[in-house]
Amino acid sequence: MSNTNRLNQEKSPYLLQHASNPVDWWPWCEEAFAKAKRENKPIFLSIGYSTCHWCHVMARESFADQQVADLLNQWFISIKVDREERPDIDAIYMRACQALTGSGGWPLTIIMTPEQKPFFAATYIPKSASHGMMGMIELLPQIADKWQNEQQALLAASDDITNFLLKQEKSKPSAMTIEPHEVISLAVHQFKQSFDTTWGGFGRAPKFPAAHNLLFLLQYAEDYHAQDILNIVEHTLISMYRGGIFDHIGGGFARYSTDRKWLIPHFEKMLYDNALLAQAYLAAFRYTKKTIYGEIAKRVLDYILREMTDSAGGFYCSQDADSEGIEGKFYAFSYEEVLSVLGKDQGKVFCDFYGITPEGNFEGANIANLLNNPEYEKISPEIIAMRDHLYAYRLSRAALHKDDKILTSWNALMISTMSQAGDILHDSRYLNTAQAAQQFIEHNLSSHDGRLFIRWRDNQAAHSGLLDDYALYCLALLTLYQSTNDKKYLLRATSLAQIMLERFIDHENGGFYLSADDTKPLIMRPKEIYDGAMPSGNSAAALLLIRLAHCTGDKLWQEAAEQQIAFMLPRISQYPVNHGFALLALLERYGNHSY
Repeated sequence: MSNTNRLNQEKSPYLLQHASNPVDWWPWCEEAFAKAKRENKPIFLSIGYSTCHWCHVMARESFADQQVADLLNQWFISIKVDREERPDIDAIYMRACQALTGSGGWPLTIIMTPEQKPFFAATYIPKSASHGMMGMIELLPQIADKWQNEQQALLAASDDITNFLLKQEKSKPSAMTIEPHEVISLAVHQFKQSFDTTWGGFGRAPKFPAAHNLLFLLQYAEDYHAQDILNIVEHTLISMYRGGIFDHIGGGFARYSTDRKWLIPHFEKMLYDNALLAQAYLAAFRYTKKTIYGEIAKRVLDYILREMTDSAGGFYCSQDADSEGIEGKFYAFSYEEVLSVLGKDQGKVFCDFYGITPEGNFEGANIANLLNNPEYEKISPEIIAMRDHLYAYRLSRAALHKDDKILTSWNALMISTMSQAGDILHDSRYLNTAQAAQQFIEHNLSSHDGRLFIRWRDNQAAHSGLLDDYALYCLALLTLYQSTNDKKYLLRATSLAQIMLERFIDHENGGFYLSADDTKPLIMRPKEIYDGAMPSGNSAAALLLIRLAHCTGDKLWQEAAEQQIAFMLPRISQYPVNHGFALLALLERYGNHSY
């Protein structure tokens, strides 16, 4: 076998990371499934993304290991999927994992029939049995044996799981009538109940920023003059900034905090988190006029301009948690290291300001933070100069992997943010950046007939656009229209929204499918409603239709908006805190500032 497998022909950085594995990987393609049917082998499906820490761990332990590779190559057809460029595949099999195990995450491990029907699901699996968890070298022979000797039982189980997923997808909520204002009030109550009064945020560790929840609460506070809700938002925004989840040296936010006080992050930085968080800080600055929120937003956006923007105008996906195989190595400093870089006297001043100690706060090293600094708002020019010096040193000290895919949906979020920043911060750099990124999408991620693609990398666009791409890009276009008053943005938004209505809507049951009506079929066509780290396509579509109705006064958009709200309301009413972006749409339609 050569030193590379079929993945060396792919564009995804995640797939390319596995191109030199001894595993005989296939990308998701018809040929792989045809081979599985022909040879009567189950599919081993592995889904992840290139900046995922546990994906790296499983790759090092198992996929780079010849013993594991031999088992996979003998008994399975192995397929790798980048969840960021195929969210439709990921959505289906994450549901299967949650149904089978009660939880989910990445790397996602699925074993399924050649007909794509799953019968086993897990997330990270070690190479060998550990801490009560079965390892790959124990699991794979067992499943291979069952496939050889009890195949009918596995096929029956796969049918049962697939039927359960299909039934779950088609299930309808109770027909009880619920008013939008009731859902909004219930959501506010639930957020207040789960609020961490000490450290901000909601619930306990691990803590995710979930910026769309903060955007909803901030808009609620503004609409209803609710000082208690504003206090919740401000306490959370300041606590996140003071903690280590914010990169005080280079700017930008990490994906989540592993502890309650926002000190120790999971270090990867995602474009969508930074887009939504910057929106929250911009909104807080606009409403409260407190300088600190504008400064934090600037530091986030300047980080994006400096490290995450392609020379052609698009925005990259993410930066890794790991450096040289060690999580957080790029970001952590020893006390002595800081003193050696900045000099003893300046170094001590800097360390005192940012909570850097000889003992350390992270595995013997330090994550810069302001948790114990009451002067956190007073960053002097001298501290900024030291910070810049340490930033330059950090760049020279270790390499950091960057996923340089450009995704339509994620770029759309950042376009909206940059456009808002231009208005709120009165800085033309941000609006210019938003316009350049919009042009990038038009030139590189749009087809000749105006439809969208999901991903661009290395001069290639790929994969037919999903609901999220259309809804979020249209919202970005409307934000640009609001910032510039240039009707070309409104016209493009209405044109794409028309395509969204035609190709994604479920005329029978309401709502929008994740994939279009003419894409290659998978085992199901899901509708995403839950607002996780990213807003769901259905929530984004609701907000889009409401805004189009407001911008145009067109009855088509007004009726579509009301239909989408009618679809969403009963589905989010039981636990609305899981639907922050949908709540934002409800506020836009029914809040005190609504049209």
